[in-house]
Amino acid sequence: MLHMKNLAVGELATCCYIVWDDADKTGDTCVVIDPGAEPERIRQACEGRKIEAILLTHGHFDHIGGVAELAKDGAEIVIHREDAPMLGDTRLNASWLVGWNVTAPAATRTVAEGDKITYAGVNFTVLHTPGHTPGCVCYQAGEWLFTGDTLFHYGYGRTDLPGGSMRKMAESLRRLQPLVQQYEIFPGH
Repeated sequence: MLHMKNLAVGELATCCYIVWDDADKTGDTCVVIDPGAEPERIRQACEGRKIEAILLTHGHFDHIGGVAELAKDGAEIVIHREDAPMLGDTRLNASWLVGWNVTAPAATRTVAEGDKITYAGVNFTVLHTPGHTPGCVCYQAGEWLFTGDTLFHYGYGRTDLPGGSMRKMAESLRRLQPLVQQYEIFPGH
């Protein structure tokens, strides 16, 4: 059975999700989605589970701030290939805009549209939803859809930062429209 915890982390209250399947035969592991800040708080919320993978919906600083600390124990770092360069570049990840210097280690795995990945016994399907950034993705697991900054409960992510595109965002939102009837939405903010 799938389980999830949701934490709002950092000054921008980024939604960080911890997901695991208690039927996982590989051990007591979990997945962390978008650890934007407060890595020790996130680690405590994992309740002793080993973080097998960190899934990133995109590469902005408020979604990657806790990656370096949480990945120290060997967690795989997963992001769309078009956003992978953002991890190590403060201009691309927009942290310089707020006077911060946020970076994360390089991705250990990049994903693309339609990829099926499994971590901690949880099967995820990758949906490429560009607009907020070129490599924005949503992760579908069971009845859940983790939408990052593509789709919020009452709106969508901004498109005015480097790499943003209102045209691509509109296309992504049209694509997601029928899915909001099928899945429970878990946004980035």
